[in-house]
Amino acid sequence: QVQLMESGGGLVQAGGSLRLSCAASGRFRHVGTMAWYRQAPGKERELVAAITSGGARNFAGAVKGRFTIDRDYAENMMYLQMTNLKPEDTADYYCNAHVQTRGCSPYFPVWGQGTQVTVSS
Repeated sequence: QVQLMESGGGLVQAGGSLRLSCAASGRFRHVGTMAWYRQAPGKERELVAAITSGGARNFAGAVKGRFTIDRDYAENMMYLQMTNLKPEDTADYYCNAHVQTRGCSPYFPVWGQGTQVTVSS
């Protein structure tokens, strides 16, 4: 069983910052690409940022230049540093990881339960 646990959400004023964390735990051989998604009320879930096991990063256009994504490979952690937050960043943020449990087995996606981020104007 592989689990992802997010933390760090909360209420912040526009222009403020938050740092989200995602911890992977359980039995697995390797964690591939990890990513943050978000889902605002009434909207579809969307990719915010992703980071591969090799460190390549990509960001949604709406957050480029404001958010950064990092991993601690030794601790199986992922972070999303969010700065200059805007009310439109308000959403539930979800951690996603592609995990391999055994050698030669395929990677499969795992999701966290989500953490809420609210940005007030």
